[in-house]
Formats: sequence, structure tokens, C-alpha cells
Amino acid sequence: MSSASAEPAGFLDGFDGILTEVAATGRRLTRQELESRRDLGERAAEAGLGLRRMVSAHLAAARDAWPAGPNAGARGRSSADCALAAVQQAVDAFAEGYERAQRQAIRQEEAARREFIDDLLLGRSDLGRLAERAGRFGLRLARAHQVAVAEGPAAYDEGEPVPRQVARAVTARIDSRRILVTTKDGRLLCVAPGDQEEVLTWFAKQAYAATDGGRVAVGRAHPGPGGVVQSYEEALSTLEMAERLGFAGPVLKAADLLVYPVLARDRQALADLVVSALGPLRGARGGARPLLDTLTAYFDSGCVAAEAARRLSLSVRALTYRLERIRKLTGADPADPAQRYMLQTAAIGARLLNWPAQEL
Repeated sequence: MSSASAEPAGFLDGFDGILTEVAATGRRLTRQELESRRDLGERAAEAGLGLRRMVSAHLAAARDAWPAGPNAGARGRSSADCALAAVQQAVDAFAEGYERAQRQAIRQEEAARREFIDDLLLGRSDLGRLAERAGRFGLRLARAHQVAVAEGPAAYDEGEPVPRQVARAVTARIDSRRILVTTKDGRLLCVAPGDQEEVLTWFAKQAYAATDGGRVAVGRAHPGPGGVVQSYEEALSTLEMAERLGFAGPVLKAADLLVYPVLARDRQALADLVVSALGPLRGARGGARPLLDTLTAYFDSGCVAAEAARRLSLSVRALTYRLERIRKLTGADPADPAQRYMLQTAAIGARLLNWPAQEL
């Protein structure tokens, strides 16, 4: 039964008879009568009737069935009190059933939403069927989409305060009909059309604040149902890479870091480069780590010795000494443009492969 065809009177079955009998006998509603009110409340909720409308219908029915009798005296007051108590019990039971149906509907909606998100991000459902289901959640998968992923110091589940805060902040400012804000594996996610990068920028700002300085990665825009999965995986890879490379920026874009997946794609070739170019650093006093950190700081600072020394809390003289040790051990000069690229690529590879902590 739809809300358009349903009438409140259809969900008041037996209510007038209960009131008449209660007013005459003074008894309370039986367990069976209360359960019948709950069942009617559930049915009214499933039919789409508003609770306010149903409470009003109960009161109107109570008025029509109000016990006749003297206007004063103990018996009149007793009948009225019993009738009012019956109305209270009936409405309370009806509302309980109504709320129970609503909770069940919410749980079913959440389960359907979670199943859709899992299928969407894992790419394990038929793409045509997935595109049909996406319309229910406002996504048009034939278009290009981008995904932003935020992680904080804790794992988050949908419905918790942090995800709710971020979702409210995003939907309050931006038309949410084609945006999906959710969680997956303890992280916050935002799926948005590929031509609305400002949505992901706003999401990143809100997620960063709500997670007390968490990190956000944004995948590139890709078309079609599989594009959401691709962008999501890019964002995850960017987060992992940022952790391994020690990137400090709160918002990282996969499009700005494409060189790193390219380097990591051929692991064996990268490992050979790291061992060949940087392996001799193991012979330094204190091992390879201090000199590798020196190279990293030197390249990250644009090969400016004073800035690199500041980042390492060293004097410029100490930094210059370390760079000279690197030149002697490796045979390559970090300050020489012709040799710098090989050392810088090897230094990036060392961070990607967790060398020298991890044997290659």
C-alpha cells in the first residue's frame, strides 16, 4: 500500500471498541491489544503515513468514541480517566511499532548502501547491474568520477561522529545528489563527478580538520563504472606511497605523483639500481642510513646545502662533509647535474623499497 492510497482510518482497526470497553470496565489494555497496535504502527510506517498524521487520527477517533455519561461525579471522572489512559497506551504502542518499522527500514537501507559500496569499490559485481543500482545513491557511473580517501589516527565506521561531521559539512555546502560520502576499511571516502574537483578539495579540508590532521589522497578521474574503482585504488596507493616516502603534505594528488608508481612498477630493476648506486654507502661509519637521509634532504630541498643542513639539524660544513663522503663511496657527485639524476632516482627507490632496512 502506497502513501498516496493509504488512509489513517485503515490503521485504527478496533480502537473505538477498545476505548468503549475500557471506559465501561476500567481495565487496562491486554497484551494482545497492545501488540495489535504495534503491528498497525509498523504497517502504517511501511505504507508511508507520517506519525504526526496517525497520532492526530487516534485523537480524533478517541474524541468520536469518548464515553457518554454524566459531566460530573466520580463515575464520570473515572470513565474519562480510563479512556485517557487507554488512548495513551494505544498511541504509545502504535508509535513503538511505527519506530520499529522505521529502524528496520533504516537498517535495510544501510545494508543495501554498504553492499553497493563494497561491490562498487571492489569491482566484484556486474557493471551493468552496478550502474543501475548506482542511480539509487545519486551516482551516474557512465560519467567520469574521482575518489578521495582520508585516513586518520583511528578507524572510522559509517554512523560514527567523525564521518557524520564530514558528511554534513560536505552536503551542507555542495549539492549532494551526485556525491557519495562514506567509509571503507576504517577510512573516509568521497566519490564525486570528475569535473567537480572542488568537491574533493572541500571534502579534504573537512576530513583533515575532523581527523585532527589526517592525510587525504585524491585519485585521478576515470570514466565508467570501473573508473570509480581505479580512482579509489590510485588514492589508496598514494596514501601508502606517502607513508613510505614520508611526504608531509595533508592532501596528495595521484596525478602529481605518477613518477613513483612508474619507478616501482619494475621492482627488480629498481632494486638493482639501488644496490648498484647506493650499496657502497653501507661501508660508511654508522651504515648507509645517515648518508641516505642526507641525500634525501639534499634533493628534497632543491640541492640547496643550507636548507638541507637546516632540515637535518646539521651545520653546512657537516652536510658538505657528508656529501663528499657520498661522492667518494659511490663515485657519483650529488652536486653534478649529470650524475644527480641517478642518485636521486636511487634514493627514491631506496625509500620505496625500504632499503637499507629491507635486504634487496
